[in-house]
Amino acid sequence: MSVTVSIIIGSESDLELANKCADTLNSLSITNSIQVLSAHRTPGLLESHVRECETGGTKVFIAMAGLAAHLAGAVASKTVLPVIGVPGDGGPLSGMDALLSTVQMPKGIPVATVAIGSAGAINSAYLAAQILGIESEEVRNALLKVREEGVETIKKSNQKLASS
Repeated sequence: MSVTVSIIIGSESDLELANKCADTLNSLSITNSIQVLSAHRTPGLLESHVRECETGGTKVFIAMAGLAAHLAGAVASKTVLPVIGVPGDGGPLSGMDALLSTVQMPKGIPVATVAIGSAGAINSAYLAAQILGIESEEVRNALLKVREEGVETIKKSNQKLASS
């Protein structure tokens, strides 16, 4: 089975974020995998993983890291496939350092960057789905269903408030 989205985390401390992303992708029936690969400690393994993913049919990379957060940039430097960066929310700056490291990429090596932490992990899955939805009606329909469910949730909340 080929993996459509490769989720890469810099260390096991990012596993909770990766699982939120994977759960969201799974809910949309998008195949994915999670790998722990460090841009600084295992650069050779990271490059090998990117190359294997490219030949194996991966369409989007999601890279999650905190602190120095060089991971998304390291992935983007090795591929022309879309890379989504998720800044981790740990460390003394609560993810602001990771955000700046992820979003400030040099011209020609883009990384789509989402919010810090859990919201970013979940939105990275939705952004990957939107990218995949360009060519997949099935994925587009799954996303539309999620949006419709969001509307229904708001309507029910308003009905509860109106009846209180």
